[in-house]
Amino acid sequence: MAFDPFAEEPVASVSEPQLGQDLSMLSIDEIDERIALLEREIMRLKDVRADKESSRAAASAFFKLGQA
Repeated sequence: MAFDPFAEEPVASVSEPQLGQDLSMLSIDEIDERIALLEREIMRLKDVRADKESSRAAASAFFKLGQA
């Protein structure tokens, strides 16, 4: 395969945040990006949890109706 000087260079992506990861080499902007990413993930988790709680409550109510 020949070298293509016009090919786009791969864009380095920010690695996924990992708990306990060394953050000393991150810039303030990178830290802010990670905070925003983690806050979005927390909101997504809370939404999924609320949906599951709602489903569990509906199932519990349904099965309790059959008991007397």
